[in-house]
Amino acid sequence: MAQSQALTRLVAKTKESNIRWHRYEGYLFIAPLIIGIVAFIFLPIAASLYMSFHTWDMVSPPELVGLKNYARLVSRDRLFWKVLGNTFRYAGWIIVPSVTFPLILAALLDRPIRLRYLYRLAFFLPLVTSVVAVGLMFRWLYDGEFGLINYVLSWVRIDGPNWLSDVFWAMPAVAMVTVWQGLGYNMVLYLAGLQGIPDHLYEAATIDGAGPLSRFFKITIPLLTPTMFFILVMSVIGTFQTFGLIYVMTQGGPINSTNVYIYYLWQMAFGSSKMGYASAMAWILAMVIFTITMIQVRLAKLWVHY
Repeated sequence: MAQSQALTRLVAKTKESNIRWHRYEGYLFIAPLIIGIVAFIFLPIAASLYMSFHTWDMVSPPELVGLKNYARLVSRDRLFWKVLGNTFRYAGWIIVPSVTFPLILAALLDRPIRLRYLYRLAFFLPLVTSVVAVGLMFRWLYDGEFGLINYVLSWVRIDGPNWLSDVFWAMPAVAMVTVWQGLGYNMVLYLAGLQGIPDHLYEAATIDGAGPLSRFFKITIPLLTPTMFFILVMSVIGTFQTFGLIYVMTQGGPINSTNVYIYYLWQMAFGSSKMGYASAMAWILAMVIFTITMIQVRLAKLWVHY
């Protein structure tokens, strides 16, 4: 009897130790992810918040200045407001095409046409292409003297401008490159949404006499509004974080007409060594994006159908 009880206790302890080991084993597997998140996300966020209340040139020790960085940005830095306005203007050029063009493209490529998978691949490729390569290619295409765009326009006797050196045309020129590069990603999202629309809805509408356009506007678009809302939110957030194309194509010129928020932040941080000032800019940007996103979420109740 005593031996059986001892054996039972030994088995129970073995099971308990196995369960404990499996628990630790799970923690061990997720440890690299947790360490990466803490090291590369949470610690930089905390450091930027700390630095936003200091001045630091990356050489001398940080000096506490309180809210002076924020006050200077809002009240004394005129270029800050110009850059913020440029960013909203840049978003104005991008948002509508980023939502509508991929929808039209997805509707066309969702039909059973020849080589449609090849077309989908062709439109998706710019997304995985290097931003530097895309920027350099379009710098040549937009060149006022040797660019292909102006060469084509000359066939119809149109004298095209020097796109990236013109104060008016530089911003829409860069914006159209951004739309082109993100076209494939948004198209894939719409295609996924289209696959989720039941076929019997279209069949019933066809029996009731609805034409292709009527089915598109009465069935397709209302049922794609959740996907459209996601694309809208992500496009706005992505627009406010634009840096690569601006850096490669215009460097913020001409006359700061394409100088957007993140590029100006980079100039302050690594061009002028004002890390505290740049950190304050980053937190203001975070508040702007959060506010815009919350407004979009509230307005989504009026037009998004789940």
